[in-house]
Amino acid sequence: MRQSIKIPRILKINWIAELSISVVFNNGESRIIDFRKVLKKINVEEKSPAFILFDSNEFAKVELIDNTLSWNNVEQYITMRNGEKKKVPYEIGADVLLRYSQPEKSELSLKLGKLVREARLKSGLTQQDLALKSGTSRTYISRIENDRSDLEIATLRKIIETGLGKKLEISIK
Repeated sequence: MRQSIKIPRILKINWIAELSISVVFNNGESRIIDFRKVLKKINVEEKSPAFILFDSNEFAKVELIDNTLSWNNVEQYITMRNGEKKKVPYEIGADVLLRYSQPEKSELSLKLGKLVREARLKSGLTQQDLALKSGTSRTYISRIENDRSDLEIATLRKIIETGLGKKLEISIK
């Protein structure tokens, strides 16, 4: 049986602020990358062409190319086999960026946890009661309510419809 290798890829840039950037990885997570830390960790020194990325205006020129972050404004060259020098963009692999990133809490997940807690309390249920009714665990209900766990729609539906006896409605605006 062939094993598929999951290589991190960046699908989208959400926002850029100063030297931080929020991206969506192919695992579906929005994550924040603090480039002050990344550039220091990979030893970008003052004499390096990539040092200009410590300037937020230069940093903001980032583009998403081939599923990773790329800066064409960094003067970086490679020598071809024929001895010719060719300018190439500065890139840091998505695997490295994933390692140095932090999960970004979405407004939706924060709202879901609060909504589940409010509906549970209004129904007069404890976390344990809701867990038993919906076929999950009390710790999982707690993690959802405290925004410490992502939810799959099927699980959310089970908690809302089976556990709370309510109807789940989802809309896209």
